[in-house]
Amino acid sequence: MAVTIGVLALQGDVAEHRRALESLGVTVRPVRRPGELAGLDGIVLPGGESTAMAHLLGIFDLLEPLRAAIHSGLAVYGSCAGMILLADRVLGGTATQRTLGGLDVTVRRNAFGRQIDSFEQSINMTGIAEQVRGVFIRAPWVEEAGPAVRVLARTDAGRIVAVHQGRILATAFHPELSSDARVHQLFVEIVKG
Repeated sequence: MAVTIGVLALQGDVAEHRRALESLGVTVRPVRRPGELAGLDGIVLPGGESTAMAHLLGIFDLLEPLRAAIHSGLAVYGSCAGMILLADRVLGGTATQRTLGGLDVTVRRNAFGRQIDSFEQSINMTGIAEQVRGVFIRAPWVEEAGPAVRVLARTDAGRIVAVHQGRILATAFHPELSSDARVHQLFVEIVKG
């Protein structure tokens, strides 16, 4: 089955996600306008800065069309800021923090600290045989997950850093910053259903 996955290309790790997906033989399309959502089998919301991304979604008239597509069943993977954008509830956000929603979680922004507190950790992730390299940069974590949300990974300290709900996958870390495309492969499998 041929798969076309969009990468939200307003800000953040666009090229890195594109490379990971293309290494799996996926057709990748950058998404900047509502019309570019047509014909997609899935979309990636990259790492970046969640409030800037939400602001740009509004400027490019993408917020409501993308929200509607996700709520209509478009498969979506969010890494770091993408996880925040998918969360139904956000702690530590700005007073005007907007999200796309669809993921029944409460996420804490910048939960691990500031940029200087960035770190890497090997993570056991359900659905992936061997550990993945978790790159955490001003990363969120999931404070609480609803009953339909499956927790896929936790840090050594027990913080939830990867979740799956229906056609939504989210990680607090950046697998796109490693040469390991197994998290992206897991997303492709979700897309294919």
